[in-house]
Amino acid sequence: MLRKILLPTIFVILSWGFWISPDFKTITAGVAIFLFGMLSLEDGFKAFTGGVLEKILRKSTNRMWKSLTFGFTACTLMQSSSLVSVITISFLGAGLIGLVEGIGIVFGANVGTTTGAWLIAGFGLKVKISAYAMPMLVFGVLLIFQKSKSLKGLGYILAGLGFLFLGIHYMKEGFETFGTQFNLTDYSMSGFNGVLVFTLIGILATIIMQSSHATLVLVITALSVNQITYENALALTIGANVGTTITAVLGSLTSNVTGRRLALSDVLFKVTAGIFFVLTLNSIIDVVGIISHFIGIADDDYTLKLAIFHTLFNVAGVIMMVPLVNQLVKLVSFLLPEKKFATIKALYLNDSALEFPDTATEAVRNETLRIWQNTITILSGVFGFKRADVLSDIDLYQVAEAQKKLTQYDIDTAYASNIKSLYGEIIIFISKAGFSWEMEQSGQIHWLRKANQNIADAVKESKHLQKNLLLYSTSYNPKMREAYTRIRVELSLLLRELEGIRLRTDEDSSIFSLDHLRLLLDEHISNMNKWLAQAIRERSISPEMATSLMNDVSYATNIYRNLVQMGETLFVKRSHKLSDAEQAISLNEDEFEEIREQAESAK
Repeated sequence: MLRKILLPTIFVILSWGFWISPDFKTITAGVAIFLFGMLSLEDGFKAFTGGVLEKILRKSTNRMWKSLTFGFTACTLMQSSSLVSVITISFLGAGLIGLVEGIGIVFGANVGTTTGAWLIAGFGLKVKISAYAMPMLVFGVLLIFQKSKSLKGLGYILAGLGFLFLGIHYMKEGFETFGTQFNLTDYSMSGFNGVLVFTLIGILATIIMQSSHATLVLVITALSVNQITYENALALTIGANVGTTITAVLGSLTSNVTGRRLALSDVLFKVTAGIFFVLTLNSIIDVVGIISHFIGIADDDYTLKLAIFHTLFNVAGVIMMVPLVNQLVKLVSFLLPEKKFATIKALYLNDSALEFPDTATEAVRNETLRIWQNTITILSGVFGFKRADVLSDIDLYQVAEAQKKLTQYDIDTAYASNIKSLYGEIIIFISKAGFSWEMEQSGQIHWLRKANQNIADAVKESKHLQKNLLLYSTSYNPKMREAYTRIRVELSLLLRELEGIRLRTDEDSSIFSLDHLRLLLDEHISNMNKWLAQAIRERSISPEMATSLMNDVSYATNIYRNLVQMGETLFVKRSHKLSDAEQAISLNEDEFEEIREQAESAK
């Protein structure tokens, strides 16, 4: 409900502001241009995250000081703690880094974001930066129209910087002329109440604009032309720092519990620092004054003093929190515990079923079918889809394209609770029966055990596949995104097809359907190998990406093959040997080879 009324409310407020003051239009246009510059800058850096940033991340976060340094450097270069936070959450969700390393990166990014305040206060307001913006925009737009991914990315970076500078220019001009009609200092509030009110305003502004940088630029430019008081500006800065956590929170909503823990850590860090600085603001002002005097900043140069305050806020917060990282991890783990799966118990494996071979066989079959149903749920989650979507007629490619991020599925717990435990009970049940059964039932039990093993192997293979599936299914590299989307969609369609075969009553058509799936597997492998060779020739993916993809195609192939073999056993009743009818209609290996050759010659 709040989301529905928020945008119309903002539109109404902006329209009212445009009506009462033309200069207000200049200020808000400056904010809009600045935010567009931030988006362009992020798009530019995304063009260079298809392997380089990932490698650096993996090698640069095994110590806390390395994590802090990486976060600081990445944010200094990108000028976007939001992008660094989102990337960190995605890697955390993929299991590439731990929570402690993720916290270190986010803390470092918070310090790195202070460099923007220094650039704006020390350079952006003292130089006519619009003169630098124009050439950047011209060269940037020219590069954006190039086909090369690197040149296009560089173009977005230049254009983003140009829009940032242009936005700052318009905000400054707007505030300078705004003072002739309105004096915002008339609405200033002193004392503790003023600090609280303007801190809340800073939080609200940052939530609306989704950028602490934009709020900070607005505050610095307003302060530079004396449109707000120094104390109120500091309170707004505190609010901007606290409000910027909204990006991490939103980014964690589609992540797993570890990603949400990282977002909560960032919130606790900012809120704790915010409360501390609000309560001790007068003392902090004195500290800022001492530092300013020591480094030669004039007493009335409030914009640079605000940059010092912003740096002090983030650096002091990191210094306070780094020694408490382990306690912080324990706290967020307590507040956001792992989701527990209830261990399922066998429903049909009782002693009375052991009295007759037929009832024992049917009991094992029914429990195996329960394992299959649990497998659908688990694999659907691993592949990034809802079970209901996988089993419906919905276009999974459209669902995949609409997904901005995949959530890591806790496959270990799900397997242990919903497959391994029940599989173990089946093995124990079979061992109780001994070897006194008829040959027919003994053969069926053998195949059912094989079906359970196929299921277990498929789920285990999916665990190996999941890491890169999370990494590349929403990758900024379009080729890798296409490849991994195809892998997870086709495996999900296999689940749909197998469940459809299970529900059929015509056993012969089920055999034909399984033969069709076996042929599709060969076709998929052939198509993927051709696609991979072309992508390598075009250099649209790196050799490292190609190696990862080849390994994952192997995992996907094993999953596919195990599930089809499971279907042959579980959905088409098997005995110790195939019946004559089954032998007559089931394709053998020679026939498969002949069909493959015919398909190749037809192409």
